[in-house]
Amino acid sequence: MQFLDKSIQEIHDALKKKEISPKDLVEEAFERIEKSKNLNGYITLNKEEALKQAEALEQKDAGDNLLFGLPIAVKDNILTKGLRTTCASHILDNFIPIYDATIVEKIKANDMIIIGKTNMDEFAMGSSSRTSYFGAPKNPWNHNKISGGSSGGSATTIAARDVLFALGTDTGGSIRQPASYTGIVGMKPTYGRVSRYGIVAFASSLDQAGPMTRNVYENALLLNVIAGMDDKDLTSADKEQEDFTRKIGKDIKGMKIALPNYFRSDIVSEEIRKEVENTKKILESSGATVDYVDMKYLDKAVTLYQIIAMGEASSNLARFDGIRYGYTKENPKDIEDLYLETRKNGFGKEVKRRIMVGSYLLSGDNAKIYYNKALSIRDDMKKEFDRIFKEYDLIIGSTTTTTAYDLTDPMDDPSKSFMDDVLVIPVNMAGLPGLSLPIGFGKGHMPIGLHIIGNSFDEATIYQLAGFLEKKLNLNLDSRKGEENV
Repeated sequence: MQFLDKSIQEIHDALKKKEISPKDLVEEAFERIEKSKNLNGYITLNKEEALKQAEALEQKDAGDNLLFGLPIAVKDNILTKGLRTTCASHILDNFIPIYDATIVEKIKANDMIIIGKTNMDEFAMGSSSRTSYFGAPKNPWNHNKISGGSSGGSATTIAARDVLFALGTDTGGSIRQPASYTGIVGMKPTYGRVSRYGIVAFASSLDQAGPMTRNVYENALLLNVIAGMDDKDLTSADKEQEDFTRKIGKDIKGMKIALPNYFRSDIVSEEIRKEVENTKKILESSGATVDYVDMKYLDKAVTLYQIIAMGEASSNLARFDGIRYGYTKENPKDIEDLYLETRKNGFGKEVKRRIMVGSYLLSGDNAKIYYNKALSIRDDMKKEFDRIFKEYDLIIGSTTTTTAYDLTDPMDDPSKSFMDDVLVIPVNMAGLPGLSLPIGFGKGHMPIGLHIIGNSFDEATIYQLAGFLEKKLNLNLDSRKGEENV
């Protein structure tokens, strides 16, 4: 019997009644991963240790913990003690961490079982996962399409129904964009909601980990586990623990929603604009108000991201020098040769490009001219969002400008990687929570996602709207059946 196709409550009830065991779930997950291995969703599997953990859990009672004994996949830039963590880069392809990230500690404390580390863009730099040293993951809906990035492997394994839960990270749309491309639910929480301790830094002022799941309720459940204050992360927000599922199922009558005109402009394909407009009509017929609004600075988000993210990346990646851990150049002539050859051979093309541009942006007076100016405009963008949230509960728009494109599309346009994320980057700039929810399909039966943006630390209201739409639309999102879903 395929237990991982059942609802989380059905699985939990079966575990409590001892009809199945955590080991059964782990074995089923690995059977599924084996069948879908051509999708290249994983870099490292954790089979032996996962089975040991599952056997140990058989001595425990599941209690009220709905996540007890469930397999989970972890993006490969999140540290896992004793389990290889590569960031999809040659420079770290033999790196074994000696401690767990805080969010990994949390999922282990809740008796979840790590199945493996998922594929991604190298050091999370990209929007297609094609910069991975280990090759790109494929989209389960169409194996010739990208699954998005940088959390492409996590999106792939959820869409393929290998597991119910995965962790991703989002610096400029890297959870929400692949979620949209693969027809799953992906949440980027408010900056500071989830600890960044033990997550390999790309851009420290933008990075945030979040849950990727097959539905809204399970997404909120996983956020319940990973959210919380952490003394080891100075950017962690001191917020009371809350149940993010508490508003799911509640009526949306009277809710006020903004739809920025920029999110429905010609940068978005006609088929996606059509699905968003259909969703708008559903919301209005259900008692919500949806207004078109103008917002300043949204068109500046990509430029701000390029400056801030690449500047911070060049600083964060300076630590990878071949001396303390990871790949190192053998028999160097001197220390300069060691640094040069290690970084030249260890990093991929996109990472090296961003390091070089970022180093230029932070050098000398350039830091004032570019980086500090970008931070100032970023603050203005946050104030613009604050203005909208004084009148509206949520903001919606499309998650992506198109559905997933071909794996063979050229990668020679460095600006395309950023334009893929043009609709989701503003949320990172403002530090706000955002979620991608499947709302329909485009040409070739490829998924389309709705982007729902909430005010700071108001993830629960996002889940309320997402849960309502999910139930109303009732889409068949099983990618394994492909065209049968049409």
